[in-house]
Amino acid sequence: MRRSHTRVVLLSALLVPLVSPRVSVAADRQPLKTGWAIQSSAKVQEKGDAISRAGFVTGGWHAVTVPNTVVGALVENGTYPDPYFGMNLRAIPGTTYPIGERFTLLPTPADSPFKPSWWYRSEFDLPDTSAGQHTSLHFDGINYRANIWVNGTRIAGADEVVGAFRQYEFDVTGLVRPGQRNALAVEVFAPEPHDLAIMWVDWNPTPADKNMGLWGDVYLTQSGPIALRDPHVVSTLDLPSLERARLTVTAEVWNATDGPARGIVTGTIGDITFSTPVSLAARERKTVRFSPDQVKALEIERPRLWWPYRMGAQDLYTLELDAVVDGVSSDRQSVRFGIQQMTSELTPEGHRLFKVNGRPILIRGGGWASDMLLRPKSTERLEAELRYVREMGLNTIRLEGKLETDEFYDLADRYGILLMPGWCCCDQWEMWDKWDAEDHRVAPASLRDQALRLRNHPSVLVWLNGSDFPPPADVERRYLDTLQACAWSKPVLSNATDAPGPVSGPSGVKMRGPYDYIPPSYWLLDKKNGGAFGFATEVGPGAAIPPLRSLKTMLPAEKLWPMNDDWRFHAGGDEFKDLTLFTDALAARYGKPSSVEDFARKAQALAYEGQRAMFEAFGRNKYTATGVIQWMLNNAWPSMIWHLYDYYLRPGGGYFGTKAACEPLHVQYSYDDRSIVVVNDTHDAFAGVRVKATVLDLNLAEKFSREATLEVAPDAVARAFAIPKLDGLTKTYFLRLALADSGGRTLSTNFYWLSTQEDVLDWENTKWYYTPTKTHADLTALATLPPTTLTVRATDGGTAAPDSMVVTVENAGNALAFQVHLEALDPASGEEILPVFWEDNYFALLPGERREIRVSWPDGRRPASLTITAEAWNSARQ
Repeated sequence: MRRSHTRVVLLSALLVPLVSPRVSVAADRQPLKTGWAIQSSAKVQEKGDAISRAGFVTGGWHAVTVPNTVVGALVENGTYPDPYFGMNLRAIPGTTYPIGERFTLLPTPADSPFKPSWWYRSEFDLPDTSAGQHTSLHFDGINYRANIWVNGTRIAGADEVVGAFRQYEFDVTGLVRPGQRNALAVEVFAPEPHDLAIMWVDWNPTPADKNMGLWGDVYLTQSGPIALRDPHVVSTLDLPSLERARLTVTAEVWNATDGPARGIVTGTIGDITFSTPVSLAARERKTVRFSPDQVKALEIERPRLWWPYRMGAQDLYTLELDAVVDGVSSDRQSVRFGIQQMTSELTPEGHRLFKVNGRPILIRGGGWASDMLLRPKSTERLEAELRYVREMGLNTIRLEGKLETDEFYDLADRYGILLMPGWCCCDQWEMWDKWDAEDHRVAPASLRDQALRLRNHPSVLVWLNGSDFPPPADVERRYLDTLQACAWSKPVLSNATDAPGPVSGPSGVKMRGPYDYIPPSYWLLDKKNGGAFGFATEVGPGAAIPPLRSLKTMLPAEKLWPMNDDWRFHAGGDEFKDLTLFTDALAARYGKPSSVEDFARKAQALAYEGQRAMFEAFGRNKYTATGVIQWMLNNAWPSMIWHLYDYYLRPGGGYFGTKAACEPLHVQYSYDDRSIVVVNDTHDAFAGVRVKATVLDLNLAEKFSREATLEVAPDAVARAFAIPKLDGLTKTYFLRLALADSGGRTLSTNFYWLSTQEDVLDWENTKWYYTPTKTHADLTALATLPPTTLTVRATDGGTAAPDSMVVTVENAGNALAFQVHLEALDPASGEEILPVFWEDNYFALLPGERREIRVSWPDGRRPASLTITAEAWNSARQ
């Protein structure tokens, strides 16, 4: 955001040249995860030929696991304290760059321990049964350059192994020793300012090593004389009927020997079987292809389709391939895929509209951040984060230059979450005028590696060749040719802004901000920049202060209040080095905070109304509005900005504001024309639904009430009526909405806190990252709400939902209970049990009102003992 293939020639005649892409591997891969040690080359006298021999003594080295960056490994083994806490990151040697600056673009200090290269070393055994097999060594991610040695022989150099997003495969058959101990050594070099590196932009600080190291998996695979690689399935649907799918299957077939090889490649998809003979010259590689024209069974009647989670089921198929030589299996590959078809088009207004299996979809998502140290996230954490996405009603994740593990994409397939991967902004990736011959070689090679890895995943919606700018014509043409050579079947965008690609033409999307605080009315009032029209690829209402418990976890106790440098260190970079716009708005709207507790409480209300308003606006305006990506979904470390749930997986006000706005059938208020509308995100029609709106003053006196009966079409918006201008309102007042079916069953509720003193925006002074507010809505009277009392009890969720509970909370007092906040705590430690999935939270209860809220945890992880608490702005914890 935010303006302000190479082929390696190996040195040993025993080896086959490097093969860049690696997508699928045999099921019998041998991971090389443990037994590693790292050390700075400045402290090692020996060279790679000695370090890579079995038995080399690594006394004084650091024991680590892989994948791991250098700093990540040193944090893991306790060399450095937790860099996520307070300002500990600044205590790591070499972290001397100015706070808030983009370290990726700056030279590594000469005295930094990460200026020299670092060695990674491991030993591994191969079973005797490996004799006669062909062995390949794989690296899924090296940042940024490396010399690689196996058993005393260098197999590739740092002028060849270069690029953060390259994937490598080496034939090491002539070097490894079955039945014996083998050794591997990798000398890794950090990226320089003009390398195609990994960039954190203004999201969070950059570690002192610039994420150097083996950040992807390292492993071995074996095959007989014929090896299989990169199986791929492309599906084409009969639209709009969806009654038939045509599948085309391809795979790379390699001869791993120095002589000719013959065999048969057989494929199966369920009950469908197909095969073809192959004949390969020495070391030859070719593509085998099976189409419906050749294999009638690949034309499938009434296929089980893959859909995003609200549009249908996430059905997946498995392609199994077997290469047989002389009656013996030489290699096997399998890949999961979905039968689906992603397309996009420009609306009459020029906006990009995406379709899944021919049906339009309003994209609602968030921007993804990997871990700051590029540590792979556990399965449990990834599942929790993707479930949070679904729980909020979002359907998409954008990955700007943070290309995740294979498991992440597999889980997105399973959860039905669409993905928008692409390259990052603000560094060498978009500084095309500074590219040298190496960059022109590494960039398309990186794209090829990632495209081959991603192309089978049904969750991948689109690829972005740029972020803040489209590539120049020569680069874009090379990118497009690379994707075509990979048989890429998804849409492609030149960039995430409205600048046209010189080859591909209009992007149909926009990136015009805001990124910092703007009031809720902005989204429907703005007609020029980030408002609710078109497709906004990164946009949001600003900072996101975590709840109090998270603040206490990320900051030293003595730094909790007043706000200080520790707070600002956990903000962003560039224009986002502090929280001024957010804190000024909070004080103006809700009153100056008196303590960290008061600030955190008000911050959740501010985030709730801000996030709800943004997603509601894009929902009301579909399909004039075609998509919105909240900047961001999550954070790379504990942060004060840009998230919908925090680093500790604690959902706050912004999460529940989003969840409210994105429910499947939703009644909402319009800040521009005061209309009440129902937004239907489902493909069902709703007949005879009843909308009721009630306006209450601060004392809960009813000032207006109206009902209407509506017909709501599938995937559509229905307008009920508008709230008139009312006399006699208190400056702060409330709007309560309810939607019910013809039988009186509640379908949706919504509660707004509003002001007769409306927000006034300073449109003429709009900047790229926000529009100033001349006058803020006055909600300060919320601090004067009379106290009330909550009662709370919990019951088991029942045999049908053993990992859930039903919490009943009632307002037993005579005043409104505002921003009711429920927590599930460990009774022993008093800490909140996370991750947690609340049906609703941060809601309002009128006097005497009672709600049943379901809470659940990941499968099998509901605590045996817990405490449920409820509190509100004006009610003590119960």
